[in-house]
Amino acid sequence: MPLVRIALAKGKTPAYVQAISEGVHRALVATFNVPADDRFQMIHQHDPGELVFDPHYLGIQRTPDVVYINITASEGRDLAAKKALYQAIAERLAADPGLRREDVLIVLSPNKREDWSFGLGAASYAT
Repeated sequence: MPLVRIALAKGKTPAYVQAISEGVHRALVATFNVPADDRFQMIHQHDPGELVFDPHYLGIQRTPDVVYINITASEGRDLAAKKALYQAIAERLAADPGLRREDVLIVLSPNKREDWSFGLGAASYAT
């Protein structure tokens, strides 16, 4: 049940954007046990200057092709699962669309299952 926000620079091809979307989703399915049909993403493309970043923070050399990925998902995954997710996303995006691993920035935002409503005004996972 993750909600994924992806931010990248404008000007990429639809195939490039689709590859990022697909790579992130496949990594979630593989490492976070997300069902294949549980796919909710918002993809935002930004003009130059709208993605602000330090090109050298923590000794990682970033380029203007940096992609921000924010994943809101229910809490409960351990550190090993989170590390596996980060690795899987970076590997998949390096393979297709050829994004540099240094340009993949991921932030997890955990929340509780009761914080989700998938429609009908219902707390979809509340017990």
